[in-house]
Amino acid sequence: MSLYEDILSGKEKLSLVGLGYVGMPIAVAFARKIKVVGFDLNAEKIELYRSGVDPTNEVGDEVIRNTTVAFTADPSKLKEAKFHIVAVPTPVNDDHTPDLTPVEGASRILGQNLTEGSIVVFESTVYPGVTEEVCVPILERESGLKCGVGFKVGYSPERINPGDKVHRLETITKIVSGMDEETLDEIAHVYELVVDAGVYRAESIKVAEAAKVIENSQRDINIAFMNELSIIFNRMGIDTKSVLAAAGTKWNFLNFQPGLVGGHCIGVDPYYLTYKAEQLGYHSQIILSGRRINDDMGKYVAENLVKNLIRADIPVKSAKVAILGFTFKENCPDTRNTKIIDIYNELKEYGITAQVTDDNADADEAKRLYGIRFTPMAEIRDCDAVILAVAHESYKALGMADIDALYADHGKKKVLTDLKGILDKSACVDAGYLYWRL
Repeated sequence: MSLYEDILSGKEKLSLVGLGYVGMPIAVAFARKIKVVGFDLNAEKIELYRSGVDPTNEVGDEVIRNTTVAFTADPSKLKEAKFHIVAVPTPVNDDHTPDLTPVEGASRILGQNLTEGSIVVFESTVYPGVTEEVCVPILERESGLKCGVGFKVGYSPERINPGDKVHRLETITKIVSGMDEETLDEIAHVYELVVDAGVYRAESIKVAEAAKVIENSQRDINIAFMNELSIIFNRMGIDTKSVLAAAGTKWNFLNFQPGLVGGHCIGVDPYYLTYKAEQLGYHSQIILSGRRINDDMGKYVAENLVKNLIRADIPVKSAKVAILGFTFKENCPDTRNTKIIDIYNELKEYGITAQVTDDNADADEAKRLYGIRFTPMAEIRDCDAVILAVAHESYKALGMADIDALYADHGKKKVLTDLKGILDKSACVDAGYLYWRL
């Protein structure tokens, strides 16, 4: 029997190494069909899962309570599985070079608990070559097994979009790859158990790695173009959103919008590609230019807020500013690599310490990572300026009366920055606001 057949029959198990926003939904999805071991080094997170709590909000508490995933922080439990999926983050260092520490650490732990006949599939975003040139040697060294003989490897890039209830594991075509045809078949069959949209068989592991890293690079470049247009049109006194609405009436105009680019993928993945290119003697022209534009947008937003405070004749240093929303994207609790912090820090350079509120965000995480304590929305009052930073559904539901209630009644213009263009611009202007958006 093949490993796939053994897994399907319940004779063998699948493991998920890394149970964050990506790994946990994968584990839960597979557990509906087969036996799954869910491993994470974070014992606190494991206890939350065991108690039926989903801190990611990706699948919800009820699903966690009813899943059959065997959640564990004990690495020896990985020995119970033969098919392993590694879904740990791959961040960048302060100098924008790849930080492979998490995937190297996961490879060491897995290698120490790898049994003969296993298949290891990496899902973490990496530059082409990492699976075979970095991870395999670690697995071999720690396990004492030879790749291709004692175990096999593959790569299948994650495409889950955190906070997105439509584009899920089941509904997105899954790229799969393996070190040989036999391994590719096994990997494809296993993923076909849960991916309703089907799988795409890449011709090699490096091709699959490259496909993933360019997906977000492409998106990053397109958003950078929109951000640059926003800067240009702002100087012209033209509303960018109105321009894009007009241009969007052409059938082949791409629907991208300006905005802050944070999170663990779009703002990170391009650096993995350019790093490898640099190693091969090529310096990126387009990709890094886009990155520079996007990385500077938080500073740009803060500068324009300060300009509007001056226009409203409000003293900058004593201005009371509130930031609504702190997560890296809407409708998720994740604050890691949020670019809202760039706005907050830039305002501090002007002597402004903004109040930050976000009922959707992980408050403990924000305090640990950034030293920021959230102010409850109900306590946001007497403001001179408000930044509507994240398009949470709760903020989309705010009416003009709700917005008005946040401001001080001092007879001066109310400064409002609506990053995502949630509110009706005309209504805000008619109400006397100094309204600005990207």
